[in-house]
Amino acid sequence: MIEARGLTKRYGDKLAVDGLTFDVRPGVVTGFLGPNGSGKSTTMRCIMGLDAPSAGSVHVNGRPYADLPWPLREVGALLEARAIHPGRSAWAHLWMLAQANDLPRKRVDEVLSLVGLDGVARRRVGKFSLGMGQRLGIAAALLGDPAVLLFDEPVNGLDPDGIRWVRNLLKGLAAEGRTVFVSSHLMSEMALTADHVVVIGRGRLIAEMPVAQLTGSSPRRYVRVRSPRLAELRAALEADGATVAPDSDGALAVRGLDAPRIGDLAASLGLPLHELALQQASLEEAFMALTEHDVEYHGEAVVGLPPPSPADRVELDTNGTRP
Repeated sequence: MIEARGLTKRYGDKLAVDGLTFDVRPGVVTGFLGPNGSGKSTTMRCIMGLDAPSAGSVHVNGRPYADLPWPLREVGALLEARAIHPGRSAWAHLWMLAQANDLPRKRVDEVLSLVGLDGVARRRVGKFSLGMGQRLGIAAALLGDPAVLLFDEPVNGLDPDGIRWVRNLLKGLAAEGRTVFVSSHLMSEMALTADHVVVIGRGRLIAEMPVAQLTGSSPRRYVRVRSPRLAELRAALEADGATVAPDSDGALAVRGLDAPRIGDLAASLGLPLHELALQQASLEEAFMALTEHDVEYHGEAVVGLPPPSPADRVELDTNGTRP
């Protein structure tokens, strides 16, 4: 288990982490989400004892990381996959870590096989691709068979098959009762992997809750409705207090009334329904709604040439080709 209490970190005048309090519990995959510059990497470095908190505390299994007698056996982490001497082989790197933590030689071969690097175990790390480096970092995190695991962007550089492998690995580790804390900017992947999320912005805690609760409470959640008598239905919905807006394909997006109430209202008025479906917000949409005021680095909405003038436009004919 990981416990942060009032965790604060300053670098001179820069407040990178601002009074974070949260728990990462065993048995679930906890996603750690936030915009660039929000303090995620700094928080993970504080957990691992690489940075000392300016205030507050963070404990792993009830104690600071520095007080763990055999750290690699209790906590495994992938924070920077390329932090390995490029002239050393994958096997030699892991064997060095194993010796420092009194782990048997056979464990090196086991984790190399687990991450799919047994065939390149003697190759120098400097020749590895980004994805291979990620796999080696994961192998190092798993080397001591720890109960607590931290991964910072673990699927970076992996192909689709590798991403699916990491997803299944993380869920499997959590199913074994381990504490799994993973940071990622890939919201679609986090939606498939994480059970719980900790969301931060500008170093402060924004939300800590199950993924289903976060997406279910998003303001972007609505009920999609289609009917051949749409105008009558819209008037009835608005009279009943709903907020109604056009959706795609001639449907309505209804907020403020749930699907059963909408169905009952339509039935009472004899209005046929061709669609009545709850549209749940995606994790990405919920995340964007939560953090829209905490994004530190904004890009322009459109980059490139200005739109053409009417005289410059070339119309398409009815077949979608240039006349």
